[in-house]
This record gives sequence, structure tokens and C-alpha cells, in this order.
Amino acid sequence: MSLIVVGTMAFDAIETPFGKSDRIIGGSATYVAYAAANFVQPVQQISIVGNDFPEAEMAELRSRGVQLDGVEVVADKPSFFWSGRYHMDMNTRDTLVTDLNVLADFNPQVPDAFQGAEFLMLGNLMPKLQKQVIEQLKERPRLIVMDTMNFWMDIAMDDLKEVLGMVDVLLVNDGEARQLSGEFSLVKAARKIMAMGPQYLIIKKGEHGALLFHKDQVFFAPALPLEDVFDPTGAGDTFAGGFIGHIARTKDISFDNMKTAIIVGSAMASYCVEKFGPERLKEITKEDIERRLQQFQELVNFDIELV
Repeated sequence: MSLIVVGTMAFDAIETPFGKSDRIIGGSATYVAYAAANFVQPVQQISIVGNDFPEAEMAELRSRGVQLDGVEVVADKPSFFWSGRYHMDMNTRDTLVTDLNVLADFNPQVPDAFQGAEFLMLGNLMPKLQKQVIEQLKERPRLIVMDTMNFWMDIAMDDLKEVLGMVDVLLVNDGEARQLSGEFSLVKAARKIMAMGPQYLIIKKGEHGALLFHKDQVFFAPALPLEDVFDPTGAGDTFAGGFIGHIARTKDISFDNMKTAIIVGSAMASYCVEKFGPERLKEITKEDIERRLQQFQELVNFDIELV
């Protein structure tokens, strides 16, 4: 039931219309791990941090079943840092600062103990590094899920397309799907992207839910209407963690189970946005998750009778 997670462990500084944080824990692999560990253990982390990454945070992850053998600690450099400002709709943001720091020299290595993992989650990262991890695995995992973003489409499209031919599931938002495919229609975009390699495509639409595509099948999952949204920064990564966590727990990679996994991912993301950074993810219990999943079920469960 082992799951490898690859991505960044970092610091963020975030400003939204509803608050501000100066320097908090972030990174794609951090959010994925906190979400996935609710469903599957161990989570085998591959990342890189600097001399400023808190040992308390590492201990917190270990306490949740996250194995950090694949996390490189660089003694003489700081961790990756990102700063951004969100607009009122919370779906658009401006990047203020991007300091790669240790990430500029990241050379991910898969520990021997991680070999044989059944599932691989490639968090948002340079495509060439995602490819490097895949190529180090002696056995191909049952399912490889990949997240990416518009930045890599801008500067590393050739590398990105190469990795797309090696993965089973791709996660992008609607704007990224349009950019990657050159199509405005998301149905046409999905068809083009799946022709690049992934059998499954998940298009995230923020507060408007998510779409799952596979061949000619389409599934739509709504987002839960929330009263308080403080920080959407890690929502996509948390969604990915909930999705792959459910898949790894059930070991079922069918389209029908992926529909359930999208609901699980959406439920986890809905908690993430309620506080800055991963703080809300550290607080929730199994009972909280079950309660939120029940809310999703009630949101979409209805009967129609045509007379």
C-alpha cells in the first residue's frame, strides 16, 4: 500500500483579501503528505530542504507516518521560498517572490527502501525531475499521478510533454488545460491532453469543482460552498493528496473509484483553505473527514422523477 510523494517542501508568504502570513510552511509535497497520510501509510517523501526548515515540522510529518529517508537536507542553503498575493476572487494571484534556493540544485534520489512502491504522486515540480524519479524506479508503480502548472508550460514544454507520455493521471486547472491543449472547450482540451499520454485527466476548477475524463467518460464533482476561505495556496496539492491517498488505500484504479477519490480530494481541499498553510490539515480528525464527505454526498444526492 506504499505511496511515494515527490515535490517541494518550502516556505510561503501569502497575502489574501482576508489576511496575511509572513512565513509559513508550504510546498507541494508537504500538502500532499498531510492529506494522503489520513488514508495510507507509509507516505514515502522525496524532496529537499535547507538549513532553515524546522525540525518540529519534520517530526510532525514523521508522527503521521511520513517517511523522510528521501528528503535531502542541505546544511549551507535556505529552503525554497515563494510569496504571492491573491485577488478578491481567490482564483487569481500574483507571484511576488520566487527564491529557488536549494531547489536549484535538487537531484532527487529514490532510496532503496522506497523501491517497489505501488503508487507514485508527482507533485508540482520541474518536469525533468519528475521524469528522473520515474526512471529510477525498478518496477513501474500501478498508478503514476502527475501534477503540473502553467509555469512549466511556459519554460519547459518539451520536458513536460515527455513526462506526460510516462504517467497515468494528470492534474491541471482549467486555464492550464486550455494552455496545454490550445483548446478553449475543456472536452476538446481533455481529448488532446489524453492523446499525449495520460489515460485519465482531472481538471480542477477551484470553487466550481473538478472534472474527471477517461476515454469517452466524464464525471463532474462539485466543490463544497464554504463560508470562510482564507488561503487557497495548497488546495490543489491537498486535493491531489486526498485523491491518491484514497486510491492507495483501496488499491482500486477503476474509473468509478477515481470518482470517489475526487470527492475525497475535494473534501480535503475544502479543509485546507480554512486556514493559512497546512495548519487546518494538522487539526482535522477522521471524524471531521467523514462528516465533510457526508456533506458532499448530501450536496449531490437527489432523485428525479419525470411524469
